[in-house]
Amino acid sequence: MDLATLQAAAPTPDTAMAFYDGLASVEVDFMLGRWRGEGLNTGHPMDGTLERFGWFGKEFVDAEQVHPLLFKVGQEGTRALNPGLMPMALALRYPSLNNRAVAAVFRVIQPLMTTRTPRARLRMVEYRGVKTAAMVYDQLAIIDVFRKVDDDTVLGVMDMRTMDQPFFFVLRRARV
Repeated sequence: MDLATLQAAAPTPDTAMAFYDGLASVEVDFMLGRWRGEGLNTGHPMDGTLERFGWFGKEFVDAEQVHPLLFKVGQEGTRALNPGLMPMALALRYPSLNNRAVAAVFRVIQPLMTTRTPRARLRMVEYRGVKTAAMVYDQLAIIDVFRKVDDDTVLGVMDMRTMDQPFFFVLRRARV
């Protein structure tokens, strides 16, 4: 199975994890650059939330400087947001907040959440028996762990202590 087939199939978390487990690991240097993100819908409470709220993706400047949350500004711009200001627990507890009205309010308050300071780092970690590149958030108990789909695509798993199931997302290398 390839990624497009998996995405079209609306996989269960177990199916998505089996696909993820079959992918190759990636090195930290592979992740450097800017990446566009999209969720992989598996029935997770956060499915579609990032897209509805204007998520662009992530930027890995180097192993010590990572902007984990880039959001769209206008047609072409992006801004880095401070993940420590994101209401993750609220979003997980009340998935009904993933709606247009809340997204509109979020866009209005985004400038207050903007940061120039990198808010994560890249490290090699062992996850599910494979050593691979992962993004470790500075302020949150979250690690995003990556596996290689192809030279320009990775599948990520958000590993967060308080989540019952992992959140899956796809990153595609952005060409500048």
